[in-house]
Amino acid sequence: MPANRTAKVNKLIKNYSSKFNLKNSETAIILAAGHGKRIKSQKSKMLHKIWGKPTVERVFDACKQGIKNLNTIIVTGIKAEDVIQVIGKNKNTLFAFQEVQHGTGHAVQIALEKIPKNYNGIIYVLPGDMGLINDKTIKMFKQAFKKSKADMMVLTGMYEGDPNLNSYGRIVRVKSKDDNGNSSGKDKGKVIEIIEHKDILSIDAHKPITRKFNGKNYSFTREELLNNNEFNSGVFAFKYKYLVEQIKKIKSNNVQGEIYITDLIALFNKSNLTVAAVSAKQQHVIMGFNNKSVLKEMDAIARKIAYENLKDIIRIDDPDDFFIAEDVMKQIIALDKKGKPLDIKIGKGVYIGKGVKLNYNLKLRKNVYVDGNVIFGENNTIGTNAYLSCFPNQKLILKDNVEILWGDIIKGNIIIGENSLIESSVNMTGSDEHPLRIGKNVIIKGTSYVFGSIIDDDLFIEHSILIKKKVDKLIRKDGKALQIRFFLPMPEGIDAIEDI
Repeated sequence: MPANRTAKVNKLIKNYSSKFNLKNSETAIILAAGHGKRIKSQKSKMLHKIWGKPTVERVFDACKQGIKNLNTIIVTGIKAEDVIQVIGKNKNTLFAFQEVQHGTGHAVQIALEKIPKNYNGIIYVLPGDMGLINDKTIKMFKQAFKKSKADMMVLTGMYEGDPNLNSYGRIVRVKSKDDNGNSSGKDKGKVIEIIEHKDILSIDAHKPITRKFNGKNYSFTREELLNNNEFNSGVFAFKYKYLVEQIKKIKSNNVQGEIYITDLIALFNKSNLTVAAVSAKQQHVIMGFNNKSVLKEMDAIARKIAYENLKDIIRIDDPDDFFIAEDVMKQIIALDKKGKPLDIKIGKGVYIGKGVKLNYNLKLRKNVYVDGNVIFGENNTIGTNAYLSCFPNQKLILKDNVEILWGDIIKGNIIIGENSLIESSVNMTGSDEHPLRIGKNVIIKGTSYVFGSIIDDDLFIEHSILIKKKVDKLIRKDGKALQIRFFLPMPEGIDAIEDI
């Protein structure tokens, strides 16, 4: 890797990392250095999104929500700059740089360099692509580890498909009897080691491998290991002092020539340290991905979970075609708890992004896109294919009883007053310097464009272009407000145009 890029990444790490807090008794290490060749994308594997959020950010959030007072160390690699900037600067969060990838064990070694030697706590290790893991699973794993009083614990899963398609490392446990037919006693079911799928494939099909545990031999055939459906999720817990001792002993004597974190199980056992395992209560939470098809499957699971959480609170026309950001989902659930029916209807293909504030009796028709600080009033209706958005520092506010019709584009710093109607084919924008303010009872229709203007109450505007204009309400002799129709500004640059 070029020296100038290494220096650039290290500078970024210094700028974005905060201090390690020795008072926090728990630390999560998130492995986000891999680039994911099999997913066939120039984007970092960790930045592919599940339900609108990068996977590494999902793992980070689950850890922070599942464990209070937590240090977090994120190990970056190929796309370090992108991963660092997505996570951003957070309290008790540090970044490490795995310049050359030599396996998961090597990544943990690099992360441990960020921890003061006098630390005495628990270390959790998680893959950055486990985008469906949640705070409940993190809490469960934490509680199980503490209750077990073990020195190391692995979170496992049960593979339910064709074993030939299972590329995960297998959990190898003590059998009920050893190779001599003697009972294994209390050792039955204890974790001996994890064997990676690629290493199982390299085993001679006619010659079993033998492992020793507490002085007894246990043999396993290649077929037996391949058909073992208990797999390693890639999530571990360690007592810090033992992890630091044992990780120095890992060797790269495997097919890939890499340092596997899974080798720590055998090392812990050899040193008479206890290794425990617990299975996740839901299999989908430990899914990781190496290709686009699995990523799509994970996204579908996230959508299904979202629908199940909301289906009895709001109406969603198509459970397979909608998106609602997680912060908006929490907002909907909180509003529901107040007891007043929401009467929110979400059409097929609707996208509701982060920061949007919903309200009672809201109708978002087919393919509506809403993103940013868009704040709805009560009784708003947004027509098919309408697009509403604003930048993070702006607000787009719709007051009560506003209706926006088909195909409108409304973007930026805007306030639309009560009972206003924006008919189809209207484009409206407002900037920080020139906000757009529309009064009450205003109708804007036809192929109109309005930018950075102030429009009075009770006005009718049709087929007009209004750029940085103040439009006052003028009353005719019959008592009605003067309508604005077919207003076009004077052209600019006309000297550059001529007839052919």
